[in-house]
Amino acid sequence: MPAVDTALVVGGGAAGAATAILLADAGVAVDLVEAQPEVSALGSGITLQGNALRVLRRLGVLEECAALGYECSGLLVRAADPAATVLAQLPDLRFGGPDLPGTMGMYRPDLARVLMARADEVGVTTRFATTVDALDQDADGVDVRFSNGTTRRYGLVVGADGVRSATRRLLDVPLDTRAVGMGAWRMVAPRPEDVTTAQLFFGGPCYIAGITPTGPDTAYWFLVEDAQDRASRTPDEQLDAFRELSRAYHGPWDEVRERFDDPARLNYTWFETHLLDAPWHRGRVVLVGDAVHVCPPTIAQGAAAALEDAEVLGDLVATDDTLDDALTAFTARRYDRVRTVVEASLQMAQWNLDHVQGDVPGLTRRIAELVAQPA
Repeated sequence: MPAVDTALVVGGGAAGAATAILLADAGVAVDLVEAQPEVSALGSGITLQGNALRVLRRLGVLEECAALGYECSGLLVRAADPAATVLAQLPDLRFGGPDLPGTMGMYRPDLARVLMARADEVGVTTRFATTVDALDQDADGVDVRFSNGTTRRYGLVVGADGVRSATRRLLDVPLDTRAVGMGAWRMVAPRPEDVTTAQLFFGGPCYIAGITPTGPDTAYWFLVEDAQDRASRTPDEQLDAFRELSRAYHGPWDEVRERFDDPARLNYTWFETHLLDAPWHRGRVVLVGDAVHVCPPTIAQGAAAALEDAEVLGDLVATDDTLDDALTAFTARRYDRVRTVVEASLQMAQWNLDHVQGDVPGLTRRIAELVAQPA
């Protein structure tokens, strides 16, 4: 019997949708509110390592995601020279264990739609264009006032509302989010037929230029540079800048460059980081995903860490006798593992920023060995 009968999840991203699904599966009556007017996500690709796929399987959506995405095998490392010389072909690291693909690329909005559709299937009640204005809790529950003026009482509130979490602010929990010093262009565009695995290019004007297949005919193309103010440019100017920067990279980039033609599919973000000290809950309100931990995507563990949060929290609420026990155990289960991933991701970024040849394969292997074990 779950520790609560009712729960509110704030935020419909990967962490929020997955948490809502697992709580509903456990017999909890779940409401989910999302600030956006519809299911949405940044229109770029996402790299899902094996431990993320393990949670998607638990959620019952892995087959649907695999049909929409692209399972990748290994990693191709190339030089930023006119021949796009292959420097290394690395085998899979099984982040999710031996029975799952090493990596899957996917169009991020497709993942959002699949998760929210699954939440609807299991009985989650979702309200879009809705935020939380106030939380007032006591020993027995949380009274929530919504932006539409309505109120409701819940046994548990889950803040899964991202880096700049409004739930975290309502709890008056301070957290310093800092820029790492890198910015990334991201775009989903056509995939050349022979691009069947993730590819990274080193050298040239960017720290990294990369390609990850995301579907039968699409790939996620990205360039990582020193963080800059790109937002002041018009969408067309941003597209021109992305295409110009990409001219330093060849091979598949030369095949597709002229088809980088839709500014709406291009976005630019700075890499940021934060990690909230334990505990991750205040009374009956708990924070998950980007609301408590963010790291640069240098090991592609952001989505996986958020999904693991959802799985662990869902399991504990479903099986612990009291909510306080469940929430205390949640941080205890998650904190050290997440800290190790965040620190490793930051180390990878720092090696790039310092132009240092660090032990990237060794560090990646250590993280893979850690997260291959269930969270």
